[in-house]
Amino acid sequence: MEIKNVSIIGLGALGILYGHHLSKQIPKENLRIIADKERIEKYTKEGIYCNGERCNFQFVTPEESVESADLIIFAVKYNGLQDAIKAVENHIGDNTIFLSTLNGISSEEKIGTYYGFDKIIYCVAQGMDAVKEDNQQTYDNFGILCFGEKEGIDTPKVKRIADFFKKVEMPFELDVNMIKRQWGKFMLNVGVNQTVAVFESDYGEIQKEGKAREMMISAMQEVLDLSKYEGINLTEADLQYWLDIVDKLGLCGKPSMRQDMEAKRMSELELFAGTVVELGKKHGARTSVNRELYRRISEMEQAF
Repeated sequence: MEIKNVSIIGLGALGILYGHHLSKQIPKENLRIIADKERIEKYTKEGIYCNGERCNFQFVTPEESVESADLIIFAVKYNGLQDAIKAVENHIGDNTIFLSTLNGISSEEKIGTYYGFDKIIYCVAQGMDAVKEDNQQTYDNFGILCFGEKEGIDTPKVKRIADFFKKVEMPFELDVNMIKRQWGKFMLNVGVNQTVAVFESDYGEIQKEGKAREMMISAMQEVLDLSKYEGINLTEADLQYWLDIVDKLGLCGKPSMRQDMEAKRMSELELFAGTVVELGKKHGARTSVNRELYRRISEMEQAF
């Protein structure tokens, strides 16, 4: 069954990135951005811009009755996931597929528990350096969406999305081991997002030798070590793979946590260092770097 209708919830940097791209590839009536009435009024009045171009979106509230979506993309922050899960209810049909671009290793579990795992495809968004400030989003690198089943790629759901992404020229990659891929991205986020936030810097700061890069790699190493206890078994080669991705990002770009701190919004600290520290307790593993990051970011947030 061909994917025709797409609904997106969340208009942060990634929601705008994918929404703007799709708006140029499919009819406006087939792409819906789900948002509450207050946000829609703001978006309509102020506009939303992607690399200086105003986005042409169709907005719908969660309460509106609409034709079911073939694909629903979750692009909210982790703190808003539970509300987003409920907000997409009117968009779900028998053949709807969910794709989550959220950070971390648990969003698919939460969505699948609520609506059924038969609708879930596991996904990692990587390689993009999108930054959103107010209603302006900019990026140098579009990145790719990596997806697959929990194990394997040879299923009708994966083929439906792959065929659609080819049609709409969305860069993607299939992965037969998405859990390991998600842990790799989690390792990256734990190192990059938190280090750039603490150093109040940008990607350029962690791409050069120095204290920031050392802290980033040390925080990532703690995730690598924990992965062995969890049966994921990340390797030094995996760490280097993700470092190579970091080193290709735009120098002046900033990860989401740094953007949150600049805007004085509570960050995804619990998702990153919070998760690492708890896993450390579970397995009796050393997580001193992430404990320090947790302490410092918590103090920064308390000053808001």
